Amino acid sequence: MQSYGLIMYNCYESYVVVDRKRLEMNINYEYYRVFYYAAKYQNLTRAAEALCSNQPNVSRTIKLLEHELGCRLLVRSNRGIHLTPEGKMLYAHVAVAVEHLQAAEDEIEHIKGMEGGSVTIGASETALHMLLLPVLSQFKKSYPRIRIRISSHLTLQAIQAVRNGLVDFAVVATPAQVEKPLHQTPIISLRDILIGGPAYAFLAQKPVLLSEIARYPLVCLGENTMTYEFYNNLYRQHQLELKPELEAATIDQILPMIRSDLGIGFLPEILAEEALAKKEVFRIPLVEEIPERQICFIENEAYPLSLTAQALKDLILKSL
Repeated sequence: MQSYGLIMYNCYESYVVVDRKRLEMNINYEYYRVFYYAAKYQNLTRAAEALCSNQPNVSRTIKLLEHELGCRLLVRSNRGIHLTPEGKMLYAHVAVAVEHLQAAEDEIEHIKGMEGGSVTIGASETALHMLLLPVLSQFKKSYPRIRIRISSHLTLQAIQAVRNGLVDFAVVATPAQVEKPLHQTPIISLRDILIGGPAYAFLAQKPVLLSEIARYPLVCLGENTMTYEFYNNLYRQHQLELKPELEAATIDQILPMIRSDLGIGFLPEILAEEALAKKEVFRIPLVEEIPERQICFIENEAYPLSLTAQALKDLILKSL
């Protein structure tokens, strides 16, 4: 169906009306850019200088734009040029568009120079303390103007935030199950050790069975964490039940609790090194081997990383 220059398309029994003139019009953005400078300065010579062009090219481009739009935009006089009513209306819209695009270009150049921008990271507690904090310190020294936002999540929450595009990427400790379009890159390995405070130093004398230490109070992260799930599976493999007497909200709460003799607990060895050296806590050797875990980088391949996020990713992956 066609009437009065309008084309009507039947799209799933709904009619979409399209202006024929709009379909045929495909005006080069450069025409509008030239018009913007000519209207802004109301002087073709100054417009040509701003565009690194010359006055004949500017005049020719304005005529092409007027031809495409079918109306006069500029009127020349002895005192220069001024806008027609149609030219004033067009300039009001074109100025907003051109200036927004220029601002975007400037911002991209700013980001390319790593002089601005931001990165949002999802991080599990273990990954934050084991890897991310030292890397972020190094990154901020190199790029002090980049804003960094850290969302401290449980591993599952961090992975979901990546899936939903709420963070640029996540750094989490395994176990962490991901499916496409998410991609997981192992960064570093970590192994937990069992430690106790002075009241449990007697357990450090010789290797003990997991079944033997099950009788002592255990400090552990809450059951909604992947660390809890990891140890729950370990205990099940040895026909034992994981029943912590104290549940810590964050990993950095575990060491003070153990140091205060509230119980024994598992902790990544690197986080216990200083307390072990000072003999504030003692390593309790186990007969059974604690499986190795990893800290992984999780990204969503459906959302390309920004330049700033990519720079931080590169620094993180140097830990491989």
